[in-house]
Amino acid sequence: MASSKEYLEFILGQLSELEEITYRVMMGEFIIYYRGKIVGGIYDDRLLVKPVKAAISYMPTASYELPYEGAKEMLLVDEVDNKEFLAGLFGAMYDELPAPKPKKKKQTTPSF
Repeated sequence: MASSKEYLEFILGQLSELEEITYRVMMGEFIIYYRGKIVGGIYDDRLLVKPVKAAISYMPTASYELPYEGAKEMLLVDEVDNKEFLAGLFGAMYDELPAPKPKKKKQTTPSF
């Protein structure tokens, strides 16, 4: 089941206190970026985040769920109605998130 645009808009509204929140559509779901790093995503209208140490400490009772079959488990964020909680979670996670992989440069063919 793909996630709805309405749920994406709700989550983006909840994250509006934070700067540089972006997203990308991926197979009917939404990957969420914070300041250029992947924090998690919206899968089947659920906000899931990477299980980095800071997120586990911030949400010690969070359940682990699969975003889709064959994927690594992620943490389910239950408190999506609490803007301050979400801002604190994303802020706590940021330093532990991997830096984005550099984009490969397209090879150009020389023109003769």
